[in-house]
Amino acid sequence: MKLLITGANGLLGQKLLAQLGSQPHIHVVATGLGAARVPLPPNAQWAQLNVTDPAALQALLLRHRPEVVIHTAAMTNVDLCQTDHAACRALNVNAVQYLADACVQINAYLLHVSTDFIFDGAAGPYTEEGVPNPLSFYGHSKLDAERIVQAQPDLRWAIARTILVYGTAQDMSRSNIILWVKSSLEAGKKIQVVDDQWRTPTLAEDLADGCLRLATTQAEGIFNIGGPDLLTPHQMALATAAYFKLDKSLIEQVDGTRFTQPAQRPARTGLVIDKARQVLGYAPHTFAEGIAILASQMG
Repeated sequence: MKLLITGANGLLGQKLLAQLGSQPHIHVVATGLGAARVPLPPNAQWAQLNVTDPAALQALLLRHRPEVVIHTAAMTNVDLCQTDHAACRALNVNAVQYLADACVQINAYLLHVSTDFIFDGAAGPYTEEGVPNPLSFYGHSKLDAERIVQAQPDLRWAIARTILVYGTAQDMSRSNIILWVKSSLEAGKKIQVVDDQWRTPTLAEDLADGCLRLATTQAEGIFNIGGPDLLTPHQMALATAAYFKLDKSLIEQVDGTRFTQPAQRPARTGLVIDKARQVLGYAPHTFAEGIAILASQMG
């Protein structure tokens, strides 16, 4: 099987490459802006790609003709999306339309990665049948992308909704809650962490595993691919401090009204993962197990 990954330099992209390296029967075309940030496994090759360029995207897919495309490239900075609508729509919406069109042309299965931020947080945790109502421009852009995928005639597709992904990788462009808490407390900094928002944090390795289960079975439809524990960021911060034996007194418990941010966050999301467990055999790690895995990778 030939599989193409967009955004392969990102956290999820790097985890996908690491897991695909042990599957030599799958030939991987890894794509991203610029050069590859990590050594590629023997069954992978690199191709530069700007997914917002429809001609370049179509030419690349026609040249390689992958059977499966995993689309991880996205603009995920929620506040930046709120202040730069044009850039957000170009990457999160328009690129998905280009990709869906190209996948139909070559009869490729498209796995699109989405987010819990399509929900307003009034009724979480959410199943795949939850009613979307985004609060932010980022959430609207990802919902628009989902609708493009679902409405595309003759497209074989799946949508993997995920939530608060954490992990470590090479040359990461963005941090995540465990790395931020750990580095802040090690530096003796006091941090304020909200305790009135709820998420089911997802280890990057688990998200990659769920995506590959979808890609190899080509199961169709919407699947929640998240973690098993419903926690607040404050609870996550305390667990991180406890694991690394750092000073918990530096962590101040606050609510979301303490912060002024361009984009509104949903209060209580969380993703119900029963469908992925039953259909895909998906079995994610607990948050405590995830911290230990991340710590082992950091040495």
